[in-house]
Amino acid sequence: METTRTLGRSGMEVSALGFGCWAIGGEWQDADGQPLGWGKVDDEESVRAVHRALDLGITFFDTADTYGAGHSERVLGRALGKRRDDVIVATKWGNVFDEETRTRTGVDDTPAHARRALTASLDRLGTDHVDLYQLHLNDLDPERAAELRDLCEEFVQQGLIRAYAWSTDDPARAAVFARGEHCAAVQHALNVMQDAPEMLSLCEELGLASINRSPLAMGLLAGKRQGPQDAGDIRSKPPAWLQGFGDGAAADPEWLARIDALKEILTSNGRTLAQGALAWIWARSPKTVPIPGFRSVTQAEQNASAIEKGPLTADQLTEINRILER
Repeated sequence: METTRTLGRSGMEVSALGFGCWAIGGEWQDADGQPLGWGKVDDEESVRAVHRALDLGITFFDTADTYGAGHSERVLGRALGKRRDDVIVATKWGNVFDEETRTRTGVDDTPAHARRALTASLDRLGTDHVDLYQLHLNDLDPERAAELRDLCEEFVQQGLIRAYAWSTDDPARAAVFARGEHCAAVQHALNVMQDAPEMLSLCEELGLASINRSPLAMGLLAGKRQGPQDAGDIRSKPPAWLQGFGDGAAADPEWLARIDALKEILTSNGRTLAQGALAWIWARSPKTVPIPGFRSVTQAEQNASAIEKGPLTADQLTEINRILER
């Protein structure tokens, strides 16, 4: 397998595996107290993990201004330091939050907010440009999105960003952003339990990178069987959109049964379950760049080592489809 990818139409080269920085933002919440982070984190361990990822050849890091209410961007910026120009940094905008209370307070889809948000992200990241700027409002009205797409083209001309994308699970919405010259990607959910054939077809057709959030199904494809004990973890009180979890943060028994049925294939060739889940994504399309989360050096090492084992085979993909269709 090629260990790098071209990020859509941007010409930027990234590692075939990116690292998602949601978890290293630490605890944050919405206005009703719903946890939105992954629990407590050790910032120094997060920095060490980023450094280890860099040493292992990871060159793509995906964050968002709202992760940890700004904290993820600050930690990532500090960790990259003088190596900032060695990597491709992606962040997102669209949510409004209070850094002091670490609370998400709403959304703002106005162009004025987009410009404010970009300025603030650049400051937190300690950089003069963002490589990939992503709209973080999944179901935004397409007409407003087109206005923001055109604004992103202005940001490119001003040297503030190099390319842009929409984080959405709707191919029709992704196509709206793709009409822009410097649209390079779409970020969407993709894992062996949640395939996205229409979105992958769109990326192939339009030459977009497919950036894959939830590649490990929020930990279920990493072998996590029990709900988290940390009350600050979003999975301890899963919102309706968080598939695979039921009442009391317990994993959905049907999902666990299906994962068990796939385990022999996913763990072939000495892979861990998580590495097999990433291998499935790479086998689905050469446009894919999965972005599993991490909070420790050990997780960084385990995720990065999946690249060495490469994608599953076409026969294995066929067998997985057969099992899931039962």
